[in-house]
Amino acid sequence: MGKGSEETSASLIDQAGVTQSLELTPSTESAWIEVIHKMDSVYADLVHYQVELEQKNSALEEAQQFIGSVLSSITDVLIVCDTEGDILQINPALENLTGKSTETFVNSPISEVFSAESAEMVDQFPEKMRQGSLVDCEVSIRCADGSGAPLAMNCTPRYNRDGGLDGIVLIGRPVGELRRAYEELNRTHMELKQTQQQLVHSEKMAALGRLVAGVAHELNNPISFVLGNMFAFRRNGNRLIEYISAVDHHSGDPQTLRKLRQKLKIDHIIKDMYPLIDGTMEGVERVSDIVQDLRRYSGSQKEELVRFELVPVIRKAANWVIKASRIKPEVNYQLLEGLEIKASSGQVHQILVNLVQNAVDAMSDQAQPELTLACEVVADEIKIHVMDRGPGIAQQDLARIFDPFFTSKPVGQGTGLGLYISYGLARDLGGELMVANRTEGGAVFTLSLPAQR
Repeated sequence: MGKGSEETSASLIDQAGVTQSLELTPSTESAWIEVIHKMDSVYADLVHYQVELEQKNSALEEAQQFIGSVLSSITDVLIVCDTEGDILQINPALENLTGKSTETFVNSPISEVFSAESAEMVDQFPEKMRQGSLVDCEVSIRCADGSGAPLAMNCTPRYNRDGGLDGIVLIGRPVGELRRAYEELNRTHMELKQTQQQLVHSEKMAALGRLVAGVAHELNNPISFVLGNMFAFRRNGNRLIEYISAVDHHSGDPQTLRKLRQKLKIDHIIKDMYPLIDGTMEGVERVSDIVQDLRRYSGSQKEELVRFELVPVIRKAANWVIKASRIKPEVNYQLLEGLEIKASSGQVHQILVNLVQNAVDAMSDQAQPELTLACEVVADEIKIHVMDRGPGIAQQDLARIFDPFFTSKPVGQGTGLGLYISYGLARDLGGELMVANRTEGGAVFTLSLPAQR
């Protein structure tokens, strides 16, 4: 056999040996298959974890961007510290105020942010945080120009997931901004109060315009009485002057004077003189009272609280409205005579005028209008009820009846301010104004006022 044949035979022997060594038994083949399956499973898990990790990383980045945008948009100063008072994070508002970057503050003591006069108070924040929150502590921040910027600082504890104290969060707003906001709020409040007073006064004058006829009637009676008495005084005065002149000329002739005295009815004049004077004084006082009532009703100044009889004020309010109205309801009084109250008589009068006017207007279409005015003492309150026999108030309107400018009357027949102003006046007097529908028909407004002050 030649050399080439020997090499070929050796190669065949080697291949046969390798082939024989690669031959797998059934158990070996099963083990390899299991290893391959395990590798596939591990690879699938790795792919899943990688996808999940990428998703969480994306969510984390979004959360960080969101938190960063929120911190950047907060105009108040924000400082986050650990339990030892070392700074962990700040927001751009503090950077802008101090002119320093976040890196300058991180891991620095919190006292580095504040001026020397506030340092002592700030050093106590970590200890005080263990006892609860701190509200509106006035401190001063060191600004970029070396000045101090006052802040109203609120401090709250920060807890970890186990409920343990993990640090503190400080939020401060420049006091100058708060002061400007307060001044703006105060100015707006004053303007609203002034507007409200103007509305009250305007409504008073509008109501007074509606009541002119009734007030004129109230004034007409005493003025007519005074006028008649003054005519009597003038007639009697002429007779007295004639008699006195006769006394000067006929002082020695008693008979002539006696006849003249009888002719001129001097004895009758003397007898009627004091009743005429008393009647005139009563009429003048009545006019004076009505004028004072008008001044109290229309005046813009707040009255002092005085003690007065309530029943005459109730009757007066009803008379003013009814005498000026084309509607003449039957009025039933259920009043407690002699009942006194300490309040502002002008304001009580205005409330009652508005309530009576509202009741009369509600009965404009009724064939037999009927108005009931009653008062009672319940516990420590005096309650005045104004009841009408009108159609009542729609259920959806009951909650809005005291709203400004709300009215169910046609356009041009009501401002919607009468009940609103009455409600406010009742509150000013320490009382309350309520409304309800009556089971027998109509509505009832109840004014409650303190019985004792």
